[in-house]
Amino acid sequence: METKSKKLTFKHYLIIGSMLFGMFFGAGNLIFPIHLGQLAGAHWFSAGIGFLLTGTLLPLLAIIAIAVTHSNGIYDLAKPIGTKYATFFMVLVCATLGPLFATPRTATTPFQIAFSTHLAPSQQPMWLFIYSLIFFGITFWASRKPSGILNSIGKLLNPAFLALLAIIFIFAFTNPISKASTAPITSSAYQNGSVLNGFLQGYNTMDCIAGLLFGIAIITAIRSLGQTNAKDISMTTIKSGALGIGLEAIIYIGLVWLGATSLGSFKTSIDGGIAFNQIANHFLGTTGEILLAMMATLTCLTTAVGLSTSFSEALHLKFPSISYRTWLMIATGFSFIIANFGLDTIIAWSTPMLMFLYPLAITLIILAISSPLFKHDRRVYIWTTIFTIIPSILDAIASAPAIISKSALAQSILKLDNFLPGASLGMDWLLPAAIGLILGLAIHFISELMGEKSTQQSLD
Repeated sequence: METKSKKLTFKHYLIIGSMLFGMFFGAGNLIFPIHLGQLAGAHWFSAGIGFLLTGTLLPLLAIIAIAVTHSNGIYDLAKPIGTKYATFFMVLVCATLGPLFATPRTATTPFQIAFSTHLAPSQQPMWLFIYSLIFFGITFWASRKPSGILNSIGKLLNPAFLALLAIIFIFAFTNPISKASTAPITSSAYQNGSVLNGFLQGYNTMDCIAGLLFGIAIITAIRSLGQTNAKDISMTTIKSGALGIGLEAIIYIGLVWLGATSLGSFKTSIDGGIAFNQIANHFLGTTGEILLAMMATLTCLTTAVGLSTSFSEALHLKFPSISYRTWLMIATGFSFIIANFGLDTIIAWSTPMLMFLYPLAITLIILAISSPLFKHDRRVYIWTTIFTIIPSILDAIASAPAIISKSALAQSILKLDNFLPGASLGMDWLLPAAIGLILGLAIHFISELMGEKSTQQSLD
């Protein structure tokens, strides 16, 4: 029998929502929307809507999927496909968001956009080493207790970041650089396809797969406030998620607009970090650059804490013989090492992994939320995943660094993409996934008509 849950106040929802916002919103989330605004120009709003679909709606659905299925994490969510697949998928997601790509990027991105431009190329490796050592030392300290992230993110780091961002926005909105509605469209892709390209740009945030990993940290934090009933935890997760991600959506639209207005004084930059540095300098001079450095470091630190905590909790839950503290040391230690390879190297090798994982994550979220409609039948999960995984592998190969993607073997494999619509846009998984879903549903409902018992979600 479950004990009675503590009734939470609106203040509690705000704190948890603030924690969620801080976990999701890193420096990548700060610079990608600005770059999108520069590319889309006058079409900034429609591109921003596309960006919100993958940048905010999918992460919210990921949180909801964890909540409504009463899953303890990503492993439970993927378990209907098979225990081996669930372990495989969980480890890949944890590695991608943990010490291989996303967590190291939380240190290299603020260093790149706020500090590297003021250093000679020969000095950058030494200062990156020092910066990342301090950065991940603080991350380890703030992540020692999972329930403690409510204090370290929700009550301290995140409000400080929002205060700094508000200063930039106040100057931008009261005295905009130029009109966004008349900004030139600098990329031909955004002339007629601004929504779709904004959607694809949202992949860069990694927030969809991060939502699957953050589920366990969210549930732990809610339980620490006294809620124990599964239904209450689900509703608290949904309400808090709507608050945190709703705030993120508002900031995204503001940043996309800011990028579009910047074209009145600046050319399109190679990334949003450089553009934001120019914008901050335009309004506040050197003070603006200092604020940007503080803001980028704070927002990345909150994300690093969230990623490290979720990584360590998820793997400790699956492999309990290894302590949470040991997993945390692995997460922060390896993140520190890989961060020193530099941002460009991290991004180049993370892209193929994202192209592989994102379609699988999207279909898993949709299946989990809709599973009551087909009585959690495993066959629907399995057929959808089988048809999704093949084009996902092709996308991963196509987006890999040239040493892989341009090899003779890769080129021969990629000929299969000629038969899949949307391959040039990285959306060739969509039609096969739909076919797999329809096939799985057909098998389920035909079996029901014939009186057969559905294969249940739970596995031995």
